[in-house]
Amino acid sequence: MRVEISESAHGDVLDGYWFYNRQEPGLGEYFSDTLYGEMASLRLYAGIHPKRYGFHMMLSRVFPYSVYYDIEGGVAKVYAVIDNRRDPDWVRVHISNVR
Repeated sequence: MRVEISESAHGDVLDGYWFYNRQEPGLGEYFSDTLYGEMASLRLYAGIHPKRYGFHMMLSRVFPYSVYYDIEGGVAKVYAVIDNRRDPDWVRVHISNVR
């Protein structure tokens, strides 16, 4: 299966990159490499994750983030990459604006 990452999801990863890079230089790069690697795994595992807010939600194994995606015409399309520590109301609003 092919994986497509939306501009919104790229922006989410960039926000996380800067957050972690402020914590410790170089950690932002590890964060983005990890999340993009996990998104690439959707080629094999898309569709096995539970749904939340109308999207499949894959938890990151390393960082407290979730990847929200849907399957459209044989393509796993990533719409958002969200910090799990966010207020659920913020997540609901963010998710509703990405499609």
